[in-house]
Amino acid sequence: MSLQRPPPIRTDASNRFAHHSMRVRVPDILRDVQRRNADYAPSIHGALEQLRDEILGDRPMAPLLLPAIDASAWSRALSDREDESWLRTDWFFAEAYFYRRVLQATRFWETGRDPYRPIKSDELADAAPWRAVEGALSLRSRPPEERLPALCRASLWGNRMDLSYTASAARGLAANQDDLLVDDTERAAAALLSTPGDVHLLIDNAGTELLLDLVLTDALLDFIPRVLLHVKMVPTFVSDATAADVRNTIAALEAPERRPEVRAAGARLREAFHDGRLGIHPGLYWNSHRFFFDMPPLLRSCLATARLVISKGDANYRRFTGDALWPPSTPFPRVASFFPAPLLALRTLKSDSIAGLPEGMAERLDEDDPAWRNNGRRGVALASPGAA
Repeated sequence: MSLQRPPPIRTDASNRFAHHSMRVRVPDILRDVQRRNADYAPSIHGALEQLRDEILGDRPMAPLLLPAIDASAWSRALSDREDESWLRTDWFFAEAYFYRRVLQATRFWETGRDPYRPIKSDELADAAPWRAVEGALSLRSRPPEERLPALCRASLWGNRMDLSYTASAARGLAANQDDLLVDDTERAAAALLSTPGDVHLLIDNAGTELLLDLVLTDALLDFIPRVLLHVKMVPTFVSDATAADVRNTIAALEAPERRPEVRAAGARLREAFHDGRLGIHPGLYWNSHRFFFDMPPLLRSCLATARLVISKGDANYRRFTGDALWPPSTPFPRVASFFPAPLLALRTLKSDSIAGLPEGMAERLDEDDPAWRNNGRRGVALASPGAA
């Protein structure tokens, strides 16, 4: 029996959070890009202001200027939405296309300058991420059946540190026991340790989250032949990681001012990269609006070889659910039944789409905390049957 998917969340008044995100958060992101890149040419500032006016005015979504390496894909998607506008379209598409338009406005393809580099650099300059790394590395002496689940949970809470969403980042890394609504990490780790094969990580944010993902990667490489990190081809969602972010973060781990155990982890990761045991794979798919049930055949074939795919973050989770409002107790393996490999999805909740919760949990949370789906406090670690 085919799975009946609910329609995607839209940016109009039918979904309060999505509408607020596009009408308030997105224009604020543009202002922050301008503030942190004050030395941009006047033409770039003008293009960013034009994009902000286009969104606030709820105008049609203008096509990319030519030439553009990915123009054909976006042109097809826009033609499917020719009667829609920024505040009257599907939300996942609107967000993905917004960040693509930022790259056009800032002339990223011509300059290679990451418009979000200043905010990424500020986070790594703080002491808090490095304390988190030291704490995660202190688990190194524990047996793998304890160490891997603990590092998966640390990686999950690292997802709170999303530089595009201050409400989540402000919560920090500390979590109460009941903040983790579903925890399949121990079962997934046990299954992983019992069967050999490569692990693929679908990376989300740079900064604190990427640091904790790399500590998890370092631990996996003690037991797994190869770990592949899938990252964005170009900057998006403010803090999402690119290949350059991964390389720069490994280098930061090895910086002279770091503690010896941190430098040692950086050295292990660098050596694993040189040996080919650690791969960094950028792809334009991760910058697109496409859901996982619509992934390109080559990417599907690549992921199908994995012993386990660990998916990080809210946006990747929304790719599983089609960014739709499922009944919250719908089994996650059913929602993600199309996925070609065993899966562990690690996500803190920063949007409304959710599946895989125990019966009645969502209703109780609605009473206790009406914003539980998107305030960044809670998280889930959901595994498919093959991963647990």
